[in-house]
Amino acid sequence: MSLFPGFAHRRVRTSGATINLVFGGKGDPVLLLHGYPQTHAMWHKVAPELARDYTVVCPDLRGYGDSSKPKGLPDHSNYSKRAMASDMVEVMRALGHERFHVVGHDRGGRVAHRLARDHGRRARTLTVLDISPTLKMYRNTTMQFAKAYYHWFFLIQEAPMPEQMLRGQAPFYVLKRLGRGKTGLKYFSKQAMAEYVRAFKDPRTIHATCEDYRAAATIDLMHDQQDLRKKIRMPLLALWGKQGVIEALFDCLADWREVATDVRGRALACGHFIPEEKPGELIAELRRFLPRE
Repeated sequence: MSLFPGFAHRRVRTSGATINLVFGGKGDPVLLLHGYPQTHAMWHKVAPELARDYTVVCPDLRGYGDSSKPKGLPDHSNYSKRAMASDMVEVMRALGHERFHVVGHDRGGRVAHRLARDHGRRARTLTVLDISPTLKMYRNTTMQFAKAYYHWFFLIQEAPMPEQMLRGQAPFYVLKRLGRGKTGLKYFSKQAMAEYVRAFKDPRTIHATCEDYRAAATIDLMHDQQDLRKKIRMPLLALWGKQGVIEALFDCLADWREVATDVRGRALACGHFIPEEKPGELIAELRRFLPRE
């Protein structure tokens, strides 16, 4: 059974990768970007319903799912959020969308943030799910944060150490990451979980996702530092889980107001994986927030 009934599948070649995606619906375009260690399948509870009112595009980020997985460069630049955001702009242009709304969860939220910075004329609105800006989070690292987000500091270690440790551990590791909240795996469909595990079994995916985190701790911080004086001007919606780390350790709205001029949002009664834990509430928030022409 398809996770995205009525959606079409396509692969788009960008200047740096080949991006796997599904798309469907009719109306203003909305780009949905997934997090770690997932794929576009994480939107299966949101995208079909949102497609009643919008054209919805759900890609696998570079290095994830069935998108291509180039070997990381020494400076990690081909997994910078700048490179990954450029993929998404090229994807949307290939589908005929010059301007669009962008929604990102977790790693996808960081790609969405960079897309809004580098391609502000393309992004009509920006929605980020359960993150504060990367630079802010690294600068405010505490013992509590390091324990909760241990994988940030594990995955950035020099190759091939984390790659070798994760190789062959996909089912255990992926399900452990997904089930870390109080509700465990309660909200995840078996079909979606099988997709996450299938994709993560590929050693190239493990390497690519490590490179994503390595870039976040190096070149992405340089790019964010360079942009500190320039605020994002499109409307920004920040949603986060009341049971998660962002709620406990960060002031999400204040953090985003440091980098954007028009910020709104709130905590939802869930953990980190908002699209799968609270899809109905997320859809309602997006429908209120996203203007339609």
